[in-house]
Amino acid sequence: MKILIVGLGVIGGGYAMALKEAGYEEVYGVDINTDTLKRAKEMGVIKEGFIDEDEIISKVDLIVLAIYPDLVKNFIIKNKDKIKDNAIITDVTGIKQLFINDIVEILPDNIDFVFAHPMAGREKKGIDYATNEVFKGANFLIIETEKNKEENLKLIENLAYEMGFKHIRRTNPAFHDEMISFTSQLPHVLAVSLINSDIEGRNTGEFIGDSYRDLTRIANMNDKLWSLLFLGNKENLLRSMYNFEEEFNKIKKCIKEDDAKGLRDLFIKSTIRREKL
Repeated sequence: MKILIVGLGVIGGGYAMALKEAGYEEVYGVDINTDTLKRAKEMGVIKEGFIDEDEIISKVDLIVLAIYPDLVKNFIIKNKDKIKDNAIITDVTGIKQLFINDIVEILPDNIDFVFAHPMAGREKKGIDYATNEVFKGANFLIIETEKNKEENLKLIENLAYEMGFKHIRRTNPAFHDEMISFTSQLPHVLAVSLINSDIEGRNTGEFIGDSYRDLTRIANMNDKLWSLLFLGNKENLLRSMYNFEEEFNKIKKCIKEDDAKGLRDLFIKSTIRREKL
C-alpha cells in the first residue's frame, strides 16, 4: 500500500514514524516546509517528500490529512478529481462537524473518506517533536458516515492497531464533537486559565509539584490550531464550560461557608467517578 501523509508536523510526523515501525515502506510526505521534508527523509520515515501533492496524489492508495481543520475541505475541493480510483482518505482532525457533511457531498463515490481522530498528541509543534510513542496504548476514534464502506473502516481500524493504538471506537460526528469538547478542549481551557491566573512576576516555578506540572503541561499551546478547534466547536465547548462552572462554584460555596461535609461529598464523588475511567 502506498501512503501519502499531507502535513509532517507533530502528528503527521508521528504517523510516519509509526508506519515505518509497522513495516510500511511506501510512505510519502507533502509539506510546505522544505526543511521538514528534508528532516523526514533524513530520519528515514518517508521514501520521498513533495512541496506540492500534484506529483504524487494520483499514485497513492491512502491519503492521511494531518493539516489544520480549516484546510481539509479546500484540499478535497482542489484534489478530488486527481485522486486514484478506490483510494481512501483519512484525517487526524480534532473536530468534525465543521466540514464533514460538505466533504461527504463533494467527494465522488469512488473515493472513501474515513474520518478519524487519534487521541494522542503533544503540546509542541513540528516534526522535531514528533514521536509515535504517544500512540501506544492510546484511544483512536473513527467517525462514521453513511458513505463509508465496511472494508475501508476495517482497514483504518487495523492500521491504527498496527500503529500502536489500543482502544478503537466508532462514533458519529455530533457525539464525537460533544465528547471532545469535554475530554480534550475543556482541559486545555483549564490549563490556560490556570497559568494565566498566576500573579505576574512571582517565582511560581520554585513552588510547583507534580499536580501543577500535570495540569499545565498542555498550556504550551499551538495558538493557531487551538483557536480553530475552540471556535469550530463553539457550542459544545461553551456547554462543557458552563457545566464545569457549576461544579467549580459548588466547591467555592463549600469553602466560603466552611462546609467540610459538602467538600468531602464532592471529593468522594470525584474519586468514585475517576476510578471508573
